[in-house]
Amino acid sequence: MNGTERAPAGELAVRAEDVVKHYDGGLVQALRGVHFSVHRGEMVAITGPSGSGKTTLLHLIGALDRPTSGRLEVLGRDLAHVRDLDALRGRELGFVFQLHYLIPNLTLRENVLLPTVPLRLPRTERRRKAAELLERVGLGHRVDFLPVKCSGGERQRAAVARALVNDPELLLADEPTGSVDSETGARILDLFSSLRDERGTTVIVITHNPEVAARCDRSLRIVDGRLLRPEGGEASE
Repeated sequence: MNGTERAPAGELAVRAEDVVKHYDGGLVQALRGVHFSVHRGEMVAITGPSGSGKTTLLHLIGALDRPTSGRLEVLGRDLAHVRDLDALRGRELGFVFQLHYLIPNLTLRENVLLPTVPLRLPRTERRRKAAELLERVGLGHRVDFLPVKCSGGERQRAAVARALVNDPELLLADEPTGSVDSETGARILDLFSSLRDERGTTVIVITHNPEVAARCDRSLRIVDGRLLRPEGGEASE
C-alpha cells in the first residue's frame, strides 16, 4: 500500500506488546516490557531523558533491529514474521535520523533520490519528485549543491525530504528539529502535520523539546526503558 492508498482511520499503525530489548547478553536493558499502540494517521511524540530507550524503540519500530522478546506489529505485520525487512523499510517507512547522514559526494537531489533506487520508478519521475520535495522544505535553490556547501539546518531539511521521497505510510523522526533553528524546526513540523492531515501519514517523533511534543496529537513518555502514563504511573498500553 502506498501513494494515496491509506488504511481506514482507526486501524493501528504500530502495536507493541511486552517489548523487551537487551544488549551485551542482558547487561544493558534498553527496553523493559513496553506496551503501546499508535493509530494510523496519528502524530505521536515519544519523550524522555537521554538513555531512556527512545531511540532503541524507534529503531525497533523501523525494523532496523529486532526485540529480544515481545511482539511488535507495524502496519499490520508482525515484524518477527516479515522475511524482507528491507522491502518494508524501502516502500512503507521513512526515517529522519538525529544526524542527517547525507552522502558528502552526492548533491542534495542525489541524496534524496537514494531511497527510490529499489522502487524502479522512471528516472525522470524520481528526479522530479526529489526536486519537488526539496522545494517544499525550502531548498529548491540548492538541489545541485553538495552537503558541504549547505548549512546544518539545510542538511537536516534535505534529510527530511529524503525520508518522504517514497511516500511512506509511517514516518519515524529522531530529534528532527534538534540541530535547526526555531523557524526551520517549525517548518519541519508544519510539513509533518500537513502529511498527517492531507495523506493520513502516521508520524512518530522522538524529542526532548516540549514545544515539539505539544505539536503532536499525544505524547508517550519513556523512562528507564518503561513507558509511563501521563500522570507518572507505568503504562500498560
